[in-house]
Amino acid sequence: MAATAAASAAASLACRHDGHHSVFPSFSVHPPEPSRLFLSKALPKPYPFLCDNYPIAASSHRCMLPLTPHAALVDPSHAFLSADEDKPRDECGVVGIIGDPDAAQLCSLALHALQHRGQEGAGIVSSDGSSLHSATGLGLVSEVFSDPGTLAPLVGEASIGHVRYSTAGAASSLANVQPFVAGYRFGKLAVAHNGNLVNYRNLRSALESKGSIFNSSSDTEVILHLIATSSSRPLLARIVEACEALEGAYSLVFLTANKLFAVRDPHGFRPLVMGRRRPTGAIVFASETCALDLINAAFVREVNPGEVVVVDSRDMSITSLCLMPSKSRKACVFEHVYFALPNSVVFGHPVHSSRYSFGAALARESPAPSADIVIPVPDSGFFAALGFAEASGLPFRQGLIRSHYVGRTFIEPDKEGRNLAVKLKLAPVRGILEGKSVVVVDDSIVRGTTSSKIVQLIKTAGGAREVHMRIASPPIVGSCYYGVDTPSSEELISNRMDVEGVRQEIGCESLAFLSLESLRGVFADEAHMFCDACFTRDYPVPPRNQEIEQLVEV
Repeated sequence: MAATAAASAAASLACRHDGHHSVFPSFSVHPPEPSRLFLSKALPKPYPFLCDNYPIAASSHRCMLPLTPHAALVDPSHAFLSADEDKPRDECGVVGIIGDPDAAQLCSLALHALQHRGQEGAGIVSSDGSSLHSATGLGLVSEVFSDPGTLAPLVGEASIGHVRYSTAGAASSLANVQPFVAGYRFGKLAVAHNGNLVNYRNLRSALESKGSIFNSSSDTEVILHLIATSSSRPLLARIVEACEALEGAYSLVFLTANKLFAVRDPHGFRPLVMGRRRPTGAIVFASETCALDLINAAFVREVNPGEVVVVDSRDMSITSLCLMPSKSRKACVFEHVYFALPNSVVFGHPVHSSRYSFGAALARESPAPSADIVIPVPDSGFFAALGFAEASGLPFRQGLIRSHYVGRTFIEPDKEGRNLAVKLKLAPVRGILEGKSVVVVDDSIVRGTTSSKIVQLIKTAGGAREVHMRIASPPIVGSCYYGVDTPSSEELISNRMDVEGVRQEIGCESLAFLSLESLRGVFADEAHMFCDACFTRDYPVPPRNQEIEQLVEV
């Protein structure tokens, strides 16, 4: 034990904070056996050094262990369809707020800003200093918390929140809506998770063999079981021990009666930022900076990969700790391609600027000299199309209008229904498109189904003479196992066909994708710090065979 403690102390690296924040107390444990964790009873005294070598860039009530039973399932023969059906979906967004009397209300507003990260369910858990209060529900944030009475019981100066998508092909269930609340022998603990654990099935099987009972199909429940069954003390040690067993992507916020924890995996796959709200001084954690902006919180910094930040509501002290040895950062590049809002700063880079650069690089690589105009597929294709237009000298036009008022339409998943879903969301402007040779810029192609419908819509309803598709990312050839809902490799059109085959399938006159080299060139010296496995099949954390089958959420 002494040798282990000495090795851990030697490997420890503290976390630095920019701006007016001081250097926080630092502590980490790196046991040689992932199943064991040795912690002294008291944290060591503060001492300044760096946590890692990553650059810091400027509704119903329920608890679990046991969880409530599954809610009634949606008929799998039906589906919610939209024009976004052919896009990868980030499965969730998280928020944590501590030190503000309106914490739950602010949390709901921040979740509104993160609604694009998950539209199947939402939830908030608050703490009044002694008890946790929970409300979760299926649907949009505005639907779950439409009644002011839903937020009224969520009293206290601390809260965490979550928005989620269900896994592809699975029906929504209230049992999977977070935050989860667990009661164990030392009190209650709530958690919200953005990411995906590649060793989920192995962990769950091991826990079940020891008597754990699961009542959801979410991998997040594994984290709570690991914490509840740990013999380490205090809670921080339990969280560290649980994270030592996890493989994959996780950005987590935990809430107890008087503390808020923010945790990020060692590779930093998914984003998690920290802010300070004016004028109360409340500390805020969120998946994107757009959530900070909405509630008047100033960006402080990212939560670093492999770090846990602990905020104590009793004195608002902040402690920054390192969970495990540094690993190479592998931030998800698709946050910049599609997921994040363009007004967010993600992994230290403004999203709108990255997308503009993708489009400009695409114009240089794959021009369309016969084209008359450039139009985006709204909304995520806007800045890439703007970059393409300005780099190529072609006029930029809004040839497709997106309806933001359709909502989630219950449609039979046949061909006619799918075509209707696109028409409900996108309307061509015939006065702009008619008789024109049009460059259509989109962020990505996944299955190819929506792209073919858009091409047909622009030609038939819009009257365009030619359609030249330009995609502001490389071909997607691999599934994601780090918190993105992507189809199986067999369903990915670029995994089955070459570029010419895809072009013929979607029916356009020409098709070009941004090259991997150009995409990496946008991030220059930081390119190696991004995960682009969906384009390369080079997985930083290899997925387990049993995990690849499909993580089904019901």
